[in-house]
Amino acid sequence: MTATPTVALQGAELSYGPRTLWSGLDLDVAPGEFVAVLGPNGSGKTSLLKMLLGQVPLTSGTARIAGEPVRAGNPHIGYIPQQKTMDEGLPLRGRDLVGLGVDGHRWGLGFRGRRARNAIIDAAIAEVGAQSYAGAPIGALSGGEQQRLRVAQALVGDPSVLLCDEPLLSLDLANQRRVADLIDARRRSHDTAVLFVTHEINPILPLVDRVLYLVDGRFRIGTAAEVMTSAVLSELYRTEVEVLRVRDRLVVVGTGDAIDALGGAGELSTDCAHHEDHA
Repeated sequence: MTATPTVALQGAELSYGPRTLWSGLDLDVAPGEFVAVLGPNGSGKTSLLKMLLGQVPLTSGTARIAGEPVRAGNPHIGYIPQQKTMDEGLPLRGRDLVGLGVDGHRWGLGFRGRRARNAIIDAAIAEVGAQSYAGAPIGALSGGEQQRLRVAQALVGDPSVLLCDEPLLSLDLANQRRVADLIDARRRSHDTAVLFVTHEINPILPLVDRVLYLVDGRFRIGTAAEVMTSAVLSELYRTEVEVLRVRDRLVVVGTGDAIDALGGAGELSTDCAHHEDHA
């Protein structure tokens, strides 16, 4: 028997006024599957996550999580946001941040007894290896430590899917690898599906099962080898694009303003600005 897709989109369309971000999107994400969502700013990557979180409605089509219609406060979902610096004076410990996920401030998990609550928090902190600093003020922790605790917060409800919105942004390469490996370990041990929005595929390239690439209302779904090609990206961007492989890393070279090739690290970028996708 085929397992029920953790995420199922059929004929999905999302528009803001006269502008359509994407339409006719069919996507089934299997339990334990890791799907990278790529594309330039404004292509609708973050909006895809907002729709799955029940924050914005589809214009047409259907979306289901773990066999149920999308809704706000869905306990099947864990959400990992971008890493953002917190004020050093913030009176919040690392375990308090994780505890917000138990208390329902994010996902409506409801009240738990103190002992059960602490056990859930402790287990999530242990899963990301953050025991040594979970009692410290969150503002005193490094960006990588804070982001590991955000991963723990997303795991307290034992989610069926992790929605990750640029979770590696602003992290150095070592912490990018640590956070990506935590997410990968979770999906392998619990069959947790992953939708991972990013501008840079290289830190997660070995982990990705499929890619959803969004560009100006067009999209392509397939393995990285199928999608990350000169022919496919040239078709999506409607301009000449070249995809190069340099030491097992992808470098995308585009003409005009469509996309930008990074020097040095050679990481994939789908726009020049490197800002959060606000569409």
